[in-house]
Amino acid sequence: MTIRPEGLKYCPSHEWIYVPEDGSGVATVGISSFAVAELNDLVYMALPKVGQSVQAGQEFGEVESVKAVSPMYSPVSGEIVEVHDEVVDRLETLGADAYEGGWLIKIKMSNPRELDELLTYDAYKKSLEQHG
Repeated sequence: MTIRPEGLKYCPSHEWIYVPEDGSGVATVGISSFAVAELNDLVYMALPKVGQSVQAGQEFGEVESVKAVSPMYSPVSGEIVEVHDEVVDRLETLGADAYEGGWLIKIKMSNPRELDELLTYDAYKKSLEQHG
């Protein structure tokens, strides 16, 4: 799996989603390198359990740094089918590779049309410039 930031969709709250073209309907979710850099010094992360259902915009976990606790929101609705538990024990992975090595969860999407509500890479970059 090759995940490039330019090919992802984004939430305004800095979560990204990758949907492979394999027709499986399983999307990979993580947080952007911008969010990781802004949080700095990560100390804790809580992720959901496999089998848990999530709704688009619903909190699925949290990440804590020395300066703040930030909720993470699901970009789409569906069922958690895989959790990257290793990243919880090696948070430095997010700083080194927030995309391929730093993915967090995989969701079997129940409504792929929700992807249309998310930001493209260019729109996400523009929002960072306006608000960052």
